[in-house]
This record gives sequence, C-alpha cells and structure tokens, in this order.
Amino acid sequence: MALTQQELLRKSLRSMHALLDKAVEGMTAEQLNFRPQEGGVSGFFSLWHYVRTEDNIVQFVTQRKPTVWIEGAYDVYFGLPRTSQGTGMSKEDADSLAISDVEKWHEYQQKVWAATDSYLEAMSPEEFDTRRVTIKPLPEMSLWDGLYGICLSHGYRHVGEIEYVRGVQGIGGLTI
Repeated sequence: MALTQQELLRKSLRSMHALLDKAVEGMTAEQLNFRPQEGGVSGFFSLWHYVRTEDNIVQFVTQRKPTVWIEGAYDVYFGLPRTSQGTGMSKEDADSLAISDVEKWHEYQQKVWAATDSYLEAMSPEEFDTRRVTIKPLPEMSLWDGLYGICLSHGYRHVGEIEYVRGVQGIGGLTI
C-alpha cells in the first residue's frame, strides 16, 4: 500500500525527529556547547537552529500562530533570540549561543515535534499542492516543498553536524 504525501511526511519527520533525539541523547550542556577547533558550529547551535526553523515554519509561516518558542517563553527562559533561528547569523553570534538546561531544552524540542505532528495529522492533504508559502530568505514555494524540502531534508543535515561534533569529542556516533 502506497503512502499518501501526508502519511509519508509524518512518518519521515517522526523518523528524523527520533534521529535528532538520539543524536543528543545523554549529551551534557558542555558537550552540546563544544565547538570543534576545525571550524563549524556547536552541536547545540545546530540543534537550536533546526528546531527553531521547524517551529517557525510549521507554527508561524504555515499556520500564522505563535511559535512554541514564544508561547512557552523559552526565549526568555534561555535568554536566546526571540525570533531568530540562526539563518544569516554571524559566526560571533552563533558562537555565543549556549545551553545550560538540557532537560528544559528537550521539553521544548518535544513540544515542537508534537505540534508538527498534530498539524500534519489535521491538515487537508490538498494543501500540499494548493498552498504557497514563503520561507525567508527563499522564494515562494508549495507547502509540500516547504515542509518536505526544507523541514525534512534540512533536519537530516543537522543530524550529520551533531554526529560530527560527537565524533570530534570522542563520544561516539549514533547507534541505530
């Protein structure tokens, strides 16, 4: 039996979310905040950027609702940017982002995953092709391209970045 676009996206995002969860499972704030000497960003920056991006796309861009980030006052709690998600951020600004409360971060992350899944479960499948969205700084695109092309493919990239940071620290990669 072939999956519908809606079923495929929900299943794929759940799988990618599980990989992100697994990639940071057991990591301390110090390990998440570690920046490789070879360059790149911390595992936390990569995670923060992805989760904030999905939250923005699904909640604000797609539904015109406040993000989980703002609704839960996570920006205030963590002292991190209210509306930014890291796109176009300078290296200095990216390097200044750090996490101290990993448990609270995981709470936020799980709420974003749940909000995304709830939206996808309730949406009309016709929206994938009929709705157009603009995810700045990109041009207008179909909702399908925004959710599948940006959220899903983008997430896998960040799993890889976190894996790299884990490896450089000698804490091992994902065991799936």
